[in-house]
Amino acid sequence: MKIGTPKEIFEGEARVAMTPDSARALQKLGHDCLIETGAGAAAGFSDAAYEAAGVTVLPDAATLYAEADIITKVRPPSTEEVTRLSAGKTLISFFYPAQNKELLEAAKDTGASVIAMDMVPRISRAQKMDALSSMANIAGYRAVIEAGSNFGRFFTGQITAAGKVPPAKVLVVGAGVAGLAAIGTAVSLGAQVYAFDVRPEVAEQIHSMGAEFVYLDFEDTGQDSAATGGYAAPQSEEFRQKQLEKFRELAPEMDIVITTALIPGRDAPVLWTRDMVEAMKRGSVIVDLAAERGGNCELTEADEKIVTENGVTIIGYTDFPSRMASQASTLYATNIRHMLSDLTPGKDGVIVHNMEDDVIRGATVVHQGEITFPPPPPKVQAIAAPRKEAKRELTAEEKRAQELAEVRRSANRTSAMLVVGGVVTLLVGSIAPVSFMQHFIVFVLAVFVGYHVIWGVAHALHTPLMALTNAISSIIILGALLQIASLSWIVTILAALSVLMASVNIFGGFLVTRRMLAMFQKS
Repeated sequence: MKIGTPKEIFEGEARVAMTPDSARALQKLGHDCLIETGAGAAAGFSDAAYEAAGVTVLPDAATLYAEADIITKVRPPSTEEVTRLSAGKTLISFFYPAQNKELLEAAKDTGASVIAMDMVPRISRAQKMDALSSMANIAGYRAVIEAGSNFGRFFTGQITAAGKVPPAKVLVVGAGVAGLAAIGTAVSLGAQVYAFDVRPEVAEQIHSMGAEFVYLDFEDTGQDSAATGGYAAPQSEEFRQKQLEKFRELAPEMDIVITTALIPGRDAPVLWTRDMVEAMKRGSVIVDLAAERGGNCELTEADEKIVTENGVTIIGYTDFPSRMASQASTLYATNIRHMLSDLTPGKDGVIVHNMEDDVIRGATVVHQGEITFPPPPPKVQAIAAPRKEAKRELTAEEKRAQELAEVRRSANRTSAMLVVGGVVTLLVGSIAPVSFMQHFIVFVLAVFVGYHVIWGVAHALHTPLMALTNAISSIIILGALLQIASLSWIVTILAALSVLMASVNIFGGFLVTRRMLAMFQKS
């Protein structure tokens, strides 16, 4: 098949859906690669680089659409680009079918197939094709860089001869892919980072990245948002009011606010209201990653940077990935390559559009003249593990009561064992000869002492197998010590050898354990 990538016609779009490296990988699948001249120039990929990778450079988009069997793009196609499709061709790009119903109908009428990269299901097997996550990762990183370039102070705290500089306080609203990328970047720059998300289960991820999770005093959050395929779920009005109340409390303290909250198929919820902006300090910065869908900040203007009357800068750019075009193109082209790899199972250049495959079916919105959107739910759901309830810390009185109960249980077990052991000993003594009873009592005492000596050692100092062998060796040593003063020289020699060999076994075991523990310690 011939895979072609035209130049993006959306104003300001610098990304490209094919890079020289991805083209080489596609050729290994048996495909030929075409590209419109200048398509990769804005992302730093020259026509010469494509030619060196074996890609045919075509003079214009019309020629490319006519020759290519598969067209790969970044932005959704324009109406003119859709008319260039025909039966048998396949378009792979962002498409947003829920918001582009007319475009969906137009694509259906052409008879072509359309694979929307924004519809790739969020399941483990499809992570390599998850273009939304790839672009969100870049957007989150770039949001912090943009905030830093508009913020008049250091991110990290410093103590200098001129005085002490406190660290910047950064609040990230939404801990999805973009939010986590922003958290990681801000933490690495030394900021004091706070993060909020309607999904309490992400608190552990936030803490692991060095940020502080902003908890809400609200017990019922409604639907478990992990069950929505990894996206946040709509929340109740009561929850929203508690959320806004918390943000009003935080607004005067924050230097930078980065909002990333979006729900698929809906306009962005307003989370940062006008009064919150007015409460912020002069020089503060808000970066709204949801600006394209209306914005999480009430004052956001799409594709604009504004400064409010109280000196707060609000950035509403909608092209954050495009501002890092080379990196974004590399990641997106890799997502496309993985999608085409699944579409070419035989690696023979033959496309197999398997509508039984969860990933391909989920991403296909038009196929063979029919609209296939919305897709059925995937057989494998992207549902997180059930939320674990936080373990309540015991009070001092409860700890003492718990310890006392454990001591009583242990005493009861020991008493029961002693009674049973005494009864058994009496029964055996009533029928066994005196010489047997002497050896039997020595054996019982050796077992008892060996058990308490070995199992009193902390578990970190031995393995279960080593504990058992050491217990047996201890029994041998105790028995041998009692026999070493025997009048028979043969018994004395055997007892001495037993003590020696059992001692070597015990000390050798602890030396091996020490070496094992040393493997997990920093030198």
